[in-house]
Amino acid sequence: MERVSTVSQADKLKFMQAALEEAEKARRLKEVPIGAVVVYQGEIIGRGHNLRETSQDATTHAEIAAIQEACRNIENWRLENCQLFVTLEPCPMCSGALILSRVAEVYYGAADPKAGTAGTLLNLLEDQRFNHQAYVEKGILEKECGDMLTSFFRELRAEKKRLKQEAE
Repeated sequence: MERVSTVSQADKLKFMQAALEEAEKARRLKEVPIGAVVVYQGEIIGRGHNLRETSQDATTHAEIAAIQEACRNIENWRLENCQLFVTLEPCPMCSGALILSRVAEVYYGAADPKAGTAGTLLNLLEDQRFNHQAYVEKGILEKECGDMLTSFFRELRAEKKRLKQEAE
């Protein structure tokens, strides 16, 4: 059975904008600016942003936080009729969590050439060998998502260079 999107173009933009707002929260904490939201019946039920540096926990990715909050809010680990919007293509860990939580649809902004497993390096989410597959759509507000990451890393490199020069 081929999966299709159940989300209008206007809602795709609205929910990805909400994910970008989560990414901005991460950026303000000097975290890699990645944000995610889980949507159920047109309402956001879970939000998350990267917190790896703050928590010193490698598993505190935006998608994981959004999935956890969504599960708490609907009091169910199954997110079968939900969509996830995330600013960067999910990594292997997050794709695994999306499969295990049975998210129906995944929308992402920027591709991740180093760790993306929703179509770039692999496509775990649509792999028929797993017991669950998700519809995947890429490129939602791609420029905005990519620009946020690019400017974050540019600023980080400039700060490191400045600190090195001060130390010399």
